[in-house]
Amino acid sequence: MAPSPDRSSVIGADDDAVRVLSRPPDGTEVGTMRLSTERGSTAESHTPCSERVDENLVNRVRARLVSEGSDLTAHAIAAAVREESGAPLGDGEVLRTIRRLHREFLGAGPLESLLRRSDVTDVLVSGPDDVWVDRGAGLERAGVSFTSEEEVRRLAQRLALAAGRRLDDAQPWVDGWLPESTAGTTVRLHAVLAPVAADGTCVSLRILRPAVHDLASLWRLSAFDSDTWSLLRSIVAARPAFLVTGSTGSGKTTLLGALLGEVPDTERIVCVEEARELNPVHPHVVRLVARPPNIEGSGQIRMNELVRQALRMRPDRIVVGEARGAEIRELLDCLNTGHEGGAGTVHANSPAEVPARLEALGAQGGMGRRALHSQLAAAIRVVLHMRRTARRGRHLAGVGVLHRVGSEARVRPAWEIESGWGAGRRQLLDMLAAGAERAEC
Repeated sequence: MAPSPDRSSVIGADDDAVRVLSRPPDGTEVGTMRLSTERGSTAESHTPCSERVDENLVNRVRARLVSEGSDLTAHAIAAAVREESGAPLGDGEVLRTIRRLHREFLGAGPLESLLRRSDVTDVLVSGPDDVWVDRGAGLERAGVSFTSEEEVRRLAQRLALAAGRRLDDAQPWVDGWLPESTAGTTVRLHAVLAPVAADGTCVSLRILRPAVHDLASLWRLSAFDSDTWSLLRSIVAARPAFLVTGSTGSGKTTLLGALLGEVPDTERIVCVEEARELNPVHPHVVRLVARPPNIEGSGQIRMNELVRQALRMRPDRIVVGEARGAEIRELLDCLNTGHEGGAGTVHANSPAEVPARLEALGAQGGMGRRALHSQLAAAIRVVLHMRRTARRGRHLAGVGVLHRVGSEARVRPAWEIESGWGAGRRQLLDMLAAGAERAEC
């Protein structure tokens, strides 16, 4: 005989399932139901009668969970269903309601299956039937959809809540980070509500997976040839400070993580990141991760503050995952005070643009133009530029060296994939030779 509904009280969850465990008085588990989170739509019109739920109950539970602001766990959903039902529910109705709310609150609804794919780097929603993904070769339609603009809006607001952000008519856009998954994947969220987004709610999700490639695997993926592989190892061994540059999605962080894997095991690496991406294969890595403000606007920990903390942690190498603000001042300061071999990534479309890009970032930290160029020329020695094209994929496109022209720092090309060795070749080779001599002393 099936247990009475009021004894269905324990719910557990993992990434793929919610289990509803009905326990009779002796505590025996008698029921388990598998719930997929990889469904293309929650369209009620396509749901069989046996799978339909009480929409009024769903709305009440949703409102309760949002108003309470508690962690959106399976246990919290189950408790809210029991509290809001107002009357005992049959096991089937409980399961259907939890399944529906699980899809909505635990995961990304119709987008969940896309976020789970290892080859997807971006998911973009421009409308209910306008969902795009980037799998490394440019944007393509995703083949999933929403039932309405309202469903897109609800998902955007729910994701904002998970990121500790507010998203409503008074604050119609949001930029934040979703909680890290059990696989170490981090998702950056940006969303804009209508009518600011004229054609309806827009959601942009950038998927950041731990960069675990080594140089050998990147060579196998044709990111560079064997001669360039040897050059990259020499750069790490010689300990000049270097930047990895490139556009969004070009493979900057992946290359940086692979290079850090070449650092000798006797050295301590301290990484400062906005979100945890770097995962070098190295026995002594310390990670400091920035924290955004909470929904009340407090509790923020900035990158520049973490760079200062990193200096006190006896680092052999300080790494800034991506310099995008005032932290560039602290990074240049520490690289000019005896911390050799430091590294970071910077968004730039070419090596020649790096000084101007850092000039703009330095201004956010109160650095004047002359001071920035003076520090830059003394601190950063090498620029490694990544590029992504349809023909080559992600690859190393160039190596440059910093030099001073009057009061300005400029990047001189040492090697480019199209033309080979350039004017900076001798400067680069002399730098590597000097670094090798110091390492032997």
